[in-house]
Amino acid sequence: MKFDTIDYLKTGNERQQRAYDVLTNHRILTQLAPFSPVLVGTIPINIDIESSDLDIICQWSDKSDFAATLHSLFGHYPNFTFWENPAHQAVVAHFIVDGVEIEVFGQNIPPKTQNAYRHMLVEDKLLAQHGEAFRQQIVSLKRQGYKTEPAFALALGLEGDPYLALLTLEV
Repeated sequence: MKFDTIDYLKTGNERQQRAYDVLTNHRILTQLAPFSPVLVGTIPINIDIESSDLDIICQWSDKSDFAATLHSLFGHYPNFTFWENPAHQAVVAHFIVDGVEIEVFGQNIPPKTQNAYRHMLVEDKLLAQHGEAFRQQIVSLKRQGYKTEPAFALALGLEGDPYLALLTLEV
């Protein structure tokens, strides 16, 4: 699968290459390896905007251990913040590395079954199917303030909860 490693970023656009450099130079994914990290979100699929960050999803089996690891590994980086998201039973850390914002999101769910990964796969498929004009439309909607999934739902005319609607398009 294309997204199993971050090697595809090496030959991507400037922002993707920068993401690759930051993640590899600082060994971010290597340090998170015990938690099966996967890069998701807008940068991997080339629909990021200026304010987009790098989103890394992980799986933990012990929430306290994961939280302690995030603090230990990344607590010294600028703008480090940490919180728990009870609605998603998740632990989240946000920090900046070499000017790049990174968010690490962990749940006790395998990354490839987490909604962020599933959404990205659907979005990647839709971008491939609908072409460059569609990609530009999504980027434009994001610049207008729409989150990614609502932007796709609006562009495709999907009704209801955009996060659930996108998942109905999984193959």
